Amino acid sequence: MDETLTDLAAHITGVLAGAVKSWKVAFGELTLEVEPGQIVKVTTFLRDDPACLFQCIVDVCGVDYPEREKRFDVVYHLLSLKQNVRIRLKIETDEETPVPSICGVFPGANWFEREAYDLYGILFTGHPELRRLLTDYGFDGHPLRKDFPTSGFVEVHYDDELKRVVYEPVRLAQEFRNFDFLSPWEGVEYVLPGDEKASKAG
Repeated sequence: MDETLTDLAAHITGVLAGAVKSWKVAFGELTLEVEPGQIVKVTTFLRDDPACLFQCIVDVCGVDYPEREKRFDVVYHLLSLKQNVRIRLKIETDEETPVPSICGVFPGANWFEREAYDLYGILFTGHPELRRLLTDYGFDGHPLRKDFPTSGFVEVHYDDELKRVVYEPVRLAQEFRNFDFLSPWEGVEYVLPGDEKASKAG
C-alpha cells in the first residue's frame, strides 16, 4: 500500500510542483502539505485526474496550534472509490488570513467550512454563506480554540414556563475534575468505588 501511495505522491507532485509543499505517507494514508492559495487547484486536480479520482469529500476540519504564528491547520480528507485510497490535505493559516473555499469543487464542503468558521474562526473566501452553524445566535468567540475560556459566557434556550427565549450563564454539567491517568487496575493509591470488599479481602 505504501508503494502505491508513494507512486501517487510522485504523480501529484510532478504535476502540481508549485502547489504541493511536501508529502508523507503515514498510517496507510498520503498527506500533502498544500499552499493555501492553491487549494482549489489541488482539489480540482485530485477530483478530475484519471490517476486520482478523489470524488468523495469525507471531512474538512480545523486544528489549533496557538503557539505557532499560523496557528490553524485546515485539514481536508478525500476518498477515491475508484482507486480505494484516502488522501489528506493540510494548509496553514492564521486568524486574519482567509482560505479559498472549495465549495465550487466539492459542494459537500459547505457545512464543513461553516463548522470550521464557527468553532475556530477560520475564514473562507468565496463561500456561498459563511455564517455560524452550531453555536447560538449572537455567540461571541470560537469554542474549539485552545485559548477559549470554559466559563463566563451565556447560553440561549427556550423556557417553556416563560414561553420565550432566555439568556443564562453557561452552567457546566459537572465540576472540573482531576483525572488520574494511571491504569485503574494497577498503581492507584486509593480505593475505587465498588472495590471496598476486594481491598479488605486482600
